[in-house]
Amino acid sequence: MTQVVRGAREMVAGMTPELKPGQYVFCAAGDRDWAALEPLAMFREAEGVSLILERDAAQAAGLPIEGPMALIILNVYSALDGVGLTAAVATALAQAGIACNMVAALNHDHVFVPAERADEAVRILLDLQAAA
Repeated sequence: MTQVVRGAREMVAGMTPELKPGQYVFCAAGDRDWAALEPLAMFREAEGVSLILERDAAQAAGLPIEGPMALIILNVYSALDGVGLTAAVATALAQAGIACNMVAALNHDHVFVPAERADEAVRILLDLQAAA
């Protein structure tokens, strides 16, 4: 059984950030069959369905490409009711002027940062982890 971590310090200490290959984009599905685009994630908003897609898939579908993002997975089994991981990560990146979009899934938290600052973001998160 996987150990779920709830405390902020324990979550940060165990997060082990991992940069995934490739680039991702956030975009609107419009009236397309969004499932056929095989999104990494989707969310229904009042304005329509928002998708997170691999950049190449979005380009192939003719969707507008803005601000390609890199994906960093925080490899800690953080509890959905855990408090502090998102705040610690977002604050550390904000102090360096790096925008981030956090997506929490069942098993891990995922951080999307501007692709051109991905390596810097990973270094910041590794330093944050070490300091915890």
